[in-house]
Amino acid sequence: MSSMIASLKSSSRTLRVPGPAGSVSVGQYCVRNASTLRRPGGGSAAVKQPKLSESQSVRRAPFSSSAVKHTPASPSSNSPPPARSAGAPSASSAAHAAAGGSSGVIPAPPTSRIDDRKVVLGWDETTYSRYHHIWLRDHCRCPECFHPITKQRLVNTFDIPADIKPKHVQSKAEGLEVHWPSSQPHVSLYPWSWLRHNSYDPPMARTSSSEKILWGAKILQDPPTVTYEEAMAEDNRGLFKWLSNVDKFGFCFVSGVPATPEATEELSRRIGFIRETQYGTFWDFTSDLAKGDTAYTTLALGAHTDTTYFTDPCGLQLFHLLEHSGGTGGATLLVDGFYVASLLKELHPEAYELLATVPVPTHAAGEPEALYTPSTRQTPVLKHEDGELVQVRWNNDDRSVLRNLKPDQVEPWYDAIRTWYKHLSSPDSEYWVQLSPGTAVVVDNHRVLHGRSAFNGKRRMCGAYIGMDEYRSKLAVLSERFASDPVTSETAATASVNGRSVWHPSL
Repeated sequence: MSSMIASLKSSSRTLRVPGPAGSVSVGQYCVRNASTLRRPGGGSAAVKQPKLSESQSVRRAPFSSSAVKHTPASPSSNSPPPARSAGAPSASSAAHAAAGGSSGVIPAPPTSRIDDRKVVLGWDETTYSRYHHIWLRDHCRCPECFHPITKQRLVNTFDIPADIKPKHVQSKAEGLEVHWPSSQPHVSLYPWSWLRHNSYDPPMARTSSSEKILWGAKILQDPPTVTYEEAMAEDNRGLFKWLSNVDKFGFCFVSGVPATPEATEELSRRIGFIRETQYGTFWDFTSDLAKGDTAYTTLALGAHTDTTYFTDPCGLQLFHLLEHSGGTGGATLLVDGFYVASLLKELHPEAYELLATVPVPTHAAGEPEALYTPSTRQTPVLKHEDGELVQVRWNNDDRSVLRNLKPDQVEPWYDAIRTWYKHLSSPDSEYWVQLSPGTAVVVDNHRVLHGRSAFNGKRRMCGAYIGMDEYRSKLAVLSERFASDPVTSETAATASVNGRSVWHPSL
């Protein structure tokens, strides 16, 4: 793996390998830039070729030598010169920065000037950003305008004159200093990294905090795994590793888990609050139809995501096989929905468009005291935000009556889901694993579909749902500590109270 990546880095040619256009097979993974999974017409026509660089986190998930070995299983059934991306500084600016670093000379800060309605910053000879006066005043982060502890606004936005204009601006080493007209003089200071990160005129390239690695069946050779001891360690490094794997791959195993509901529940709560549903909080079940859902049977379950009938489907699902005795079958199926979506977009763009636009009604009606349907019609199979794929919502078993299709969409839609299913169930996409007591798995329910083969005998499973917001919050907090972003790193020493910078990119 390392030798292949080194080879790729040293090559000036585009690597072409068999398989879907725009993909690179690195070891057992199909590595793609997942942010290019856009609806047709919303971006480039094809998935971009990812560039492997020193800063890009394309690597194999570590597999601990103490991890339980997973046995693959088969299923049974504006005016300045044109702006340039901030992500690509000019050669002269890069050389200046390099010279400053080597000789101790501090590079000059960006230039700044006031226009009628905006402050204009010049990052270098060709790269500019413009910020409206009212926007800058509204985003002052001094203690009078922004509470340093609660991280909430104190400035009254509606007291700011609509035609406000700075009296003076000055470029300082630490940031842009702005003097505002006021009965009481007010000065704001904005860090350069924060301004660059939040540039909107024009928008500038932002460094992604994570890289989605799309995968197919060959991930069975080395699936992302952490040990129970790592996940439960008080220093939280193992927890960060675990959740980072989930963010990157959409799932992660945990090996060496005590085969008890108590240990599994404790493991679940390491991530965040457990989300209670009609199935309870932490669930422990067998195939006894104690709940009105086919999960409580011995039947095979095709690749699906859970709780499609919720307005906000559950974020993570953790499950742990506690026992399977007196029978066979029950292999676990995992499929990367983002990987399959990328294939569909490249090979069948018309089908992709239908699955990205047609809302699919769903329900949960197996419990007498529960009848769930989403309170929104924005429920396509492939959900996008700003043109990017962010969620897969698919469970054919929970699909309700399709009455909102246009007549000329009916047959094309059925053709589209048939093609979707074909790729979902392709041997290239399916990762089958026979779980055993002691190995838990957590999946991103907004990305990875799961299922199982039919079985007989006694099969006892336990697990829980964790909300997507809780998971993202925990990962963000751990990232502050172990993988801080450039803005936070630059401002942490001078603008942090209670461990968090007032300039944090999320605020």
